[in-house]
Amino acid sequence: MRHTFQSEQWLPYPVKLVFAFFSNPDNLPRLMPDWQKARIDKISLAPAPSQPVSYPGFSSIAAGAGTKLTISFRPIPYSPIRMLWDAEISEFAWNDHFCDRQLRRGPFAYWKHCHRVQSETRTDNSGTPISGTLLQDKVDYELPLGKLGNIANSLFVASQLRSTFAYRHDRTIELLSLTADHH
Repeated sequence: MRHTFQSEQWLPYPVKLVFAFFSNPDNLPRLMPDWQKARIDKISLAPAPSQPVSYPGFSSIAAGAGTKLTISFRPIPYSPIRMLWDAEISEFAWNDHFCDRQLRRGPFAYWKHCHRVQSETRTDNSGTPISGTLLQDKVDYELPLGKLGNIANSLFVASQLRSTFAYRHDRTIELLSLTADHH
């Protein structure tokens, strides 16, 4: 059975910076909890089409459609075993969205994760408008083992996804503030 997880985060940074940050595969391990010791073991980079406008002072690689990578990580804290996850960028449109999907190896029977960005202005407590970016994540996934996978989803996978994205939101603010402060 397919499940859907959705998450949103507003960031006080321009769309171009947020998109450039997320489309750079080097940032993926940095967005995963430290205990996972995530790393990219293999990458076949398909360059993104030319970026329409770059963010001033910020240069970055971007994984375009067709990029394939293998990530390894610890599935549980202190595990001596590393899990391999093969993924491919299946869609890419500058400063709009990109999607990744699991290929043959990974923890899911099916996984498609789309990252979408759009400009959004919010107001602070004093009523001053602040330009920023709304980051939307949509994950469609299916666990292996049929009914057992559905039970696992109810017991811990859905809550683990919520926890993972909460960590990712905190880490995104931290890393983007460092990036923006340098430019």
